[in-house]
Parts: sequence; C-alpha cells; structure tokens
Amino acid sequence: MSKSPDTYRVSDPQALKAVAHPLRVRLLGALRVEGPATATELAARFGESSGSTSYHLRQLARYGFVEQDPEQRDARERRWRSVHSYTSWSELELGGSPEGREAAGFMRDRQIEVLVHDRERFESERESWGPAWVEAAGMSDDIARLTPASVKLLYERFAVMIRELEAHDSGSPEVQRVSLHMAAFPTRGYSG
Repeated sequence: MSKSPDTYRVSDPQALKAVAHPLRVRLLGALRVEGPATATELAARFGESSGSTSYHLRQLARYGFVEQDPEQRDARERRWRSVHSYTSWSELELGGSPEGREAAGFMRDRQIEVLVHDRERFESERESWGPAWVEAAGMSDDIARLTPASVKLLYERFAVMIRELEAHDSGSPEVQRVSLHMAAFPTRGYSG
C-alpha cells in the first residue's frame, strides 16, 4: 500500500470497477511492467482484437489509469502508457456499496491469480534461473497477533523497504524483476 505520488488512490467505485474488468487489469499490468504499447501490440499479446484492446484502453484512459504516450515513435500510431505504477484503495471507503465491494473483491482475486501464475511460471522455468535464484525464491507464511494499526504499519514499512532495496541493487548485473506479494487477513483459529 504505497503512498508514493506514483500511486493512483481510487476512491470512486466506478473507477475501480472500470479497472477490475479482466482484460483491462491485464492491459494495465502489461503497460506498467513492459512499458508503452499500441492496442495492436497488446491485442497480439493477449489474443484479442485490436478493436477490443483499443476500446478497453480508452476506458482505462477515461478513469485516469492510462494515457497516450507523449513520446510516440511516429504520428500514425497511438501508443499507450500507464499513468501510475500502483493502484490502491480503501476497503472501508469502497465497501460502502455493493459495486465497490465487488470491484475490490475482484481486484484481490486478481492479485491471487497473479501470485499463482508467477509461482507456476517460476516452477516451469526453475532450472533456467540458477542456484542463487532457486534458493532466494519462494514463499513464507506466518501468524502474528497484531492490531489493525500494526498491520497498516507493516504494509507501509514493507513498501519503503522494497524501494530502499531497489535503490541498493540498481546497477547490479544480478538484478531481475521480482514479483512480491504481501497479504494480511484477520483469522479465527486455524483455517488450513
């Protein structure tokens, strides 16, 4: 839950619902990770028509998630870029309407799907990463007794630590893009 200026803090359930569309969230993710692209390039990547990706990019632009890239390669193409690197929202604020709860739930589900995909992809490519990455990659879980304020602080410190480590590692020949996920949900008893 980064509070950087590079975070789009969604407060309108309609905006979160707009990005919660399955194709739109994938388009936005691709633009954030891979950089600017045309509707045609994104269509080929996701097996969609360029008309469909163009429509969904315009919807993302309508709600401020993407914009036309000012550094177009030529005047004939329309490249799109993400406006922000992150999206956040208040569960309490958006939870006030069924539409907001549905959109926030979809976004959480999408985060889980990305985690599962990243893990499966790593497993299928495991041997290509080498021993250092095989040893470093993985997952961990823990159970702690914390207050809501402490969980919020944990998210904030986690975000700061990620940025600090990125700065520390910049320029290293070993740097790779790493998918990081953090989740915290209160629980009663063991649910495994």
